[in-house]
Amino acid sequence: MGDPAAVAIADRVGVLDYAGLEQAVGALASWLHRAGLRAGDRVASWLPKTRTACLLPLAAPRAGLIHVPINPLLKRAQVAHILGDSGAAMLVTQAARAAMLAHSDAPAGCIVRDEDEATEAVAVANDVMPPSHSDPDMLAAILYTSGSTGRPKGVMLSHANLWLGAISVAHYLALTPDDVTLCVLPFSFDYGQNQLFSSWAAGAGAVPLDYLTPQDVVKAVARHDVTTLAGVPPLWASLIEAAWPDEVAARLRRVTNSGGALTPPMVDRMRARFAAAAIYPMYGLTEAFRSTYLPPALVAAHPASMGRAIPFADVMVVRADGTQAAVGEAGELVHAGPLVAQGYWRDPTRTAERFRPAPIWSATGGIAVWSGDTVMQDANGLFHYIGRADEMIKSLGNRISPTEIEEAVLRGGEVAEAVAYGRDDPVRGQVIIVAARAQGDASVAEQALRNRLRAELPNFMQPEAYEWHDALPRNANGKLDRTTIRQGMRP
Repeated sequence: MGDPAAVAIADRVGVLDYAGLEQAVGALASWLHRAGLRAGDRVASWLPKTRTACLLPLAAPRAGLIHVPINPLLKRAQVAHILGDSGAAMLVTQAARAAMLAHSDAPAGCIVRDEDEATEAVAVANDVMPPSHSDPDMLAAILYTSGSTGRPKGVMLSHANLWLGAISVAHYLALTPDDVTLCVLPFSFDYGQNQLFSSWAAGAGAVPLDYLTPQDVVKAVARHDVTTLAGVPPLWASLIEAAWPDEVAARLRRVTNSGGALTPPMVDRMRARFAAAAIYPMYGLTEAFRSTYLPPALVAAHPASMGRAIPFADVMVVRADGTQAAVGEAGELVHAGPLVAQGYWRDPTRTAERFRPAPIWSATGGIAVWSGDTVMQDANGLFHYIGRADEMIKSLGNRISPTEIEEAVLRGGEVAEAVAYGRDDPVRGQVIIVAARAQGDASVAEQALRNRLRAELPNFMQPEAYEWHDALPRNANGKLDRTTIRQGMRP
């Protein structure tokens, strides 16, 4: 961490220096310990970007616990699934959010604590737990991410995963103690959480922000002299259009992107808008945190490239037979090395599918993440994204499971069958389309569906359009033919 007197957090509560950050983390860890939790218990948090939300990712592992951050945009059904699947022993949230949950939504024995209790414990700080000396391979966090089928799955991250990810990013972004990062992405995402970790690893400041409009971001950059801003493509699309005073845009030294590819025209507009900033396009997957980044010096000449492996990452292009793909040849991106997560929480089947031994010719060996993404590497050593093997929908920087959408659509009985898929959109990346067969009148079914799903699903999971059919095609096994449906419905 940085100079004890340097600013670590600047938020609505005030300013916290590094000495204060150390004490606050220790006090919060002690509060968790006094709750009677046992080593390895899961502590979930369902919070906006409050001071407690910033401290818990460090405090829970210090207390020997496993932090489970829940996206504050999720609704009751998704929160209940994460609480149940993780077996959370405690949920730290706010009174209004707790009131949305039924008693049965949390596991038996799960303690629900109001954030105000945590805030008070940190303020009093009668007991401060010292830094942890745990085995670096011990679990520190479970981050829930959607899969192409089924409900969100928990990615298990160790102390080492989180620490090395922070060091890697701080290094290749060249962060320094006089930098200030504006944290606009949710802390429930690895990319969002790393905003804090990499800033603190470099001794820089972090400013958490829950924004409503792009102009809120502009004002925060001006107010806090922000130098570093991370975003996803839809956010960058809106920020480019925002009203930036020239002197405010010039304060940004670096802007980063992940959660979807930047298009060359968008890169050109970002370079024009943020002329003083280095642009860092990045590619990652939660199962290995991040795989590649494109150095700013190469962005102009290679705007569509994924770049090169980040520090600590062993990234390969592998043929279907397990051999190394040649230069310019397409293959699966496989990521090995110490950033690879420990698998999916309590899901050995899906863990075995995705986490498999690295090719024998890899530099690091061990267990690797087989991404399912098709890429190729050019003669300059730069990776280029080609496509996905699975059916994930990427919208507004979120990975969305089609199956989860389908389950929500079918839950109310308005439709008999449904298939969800993504349709390309220039602003959001993709929008969600649902092909369905109604139980009765399609117009009545659609209105009922929209009304119900507005209450059950977060905004980024709302279907954009419904395509109504008298029958949906099936394959030889009698299952819905998803490929035909997707191909037939796209313009």
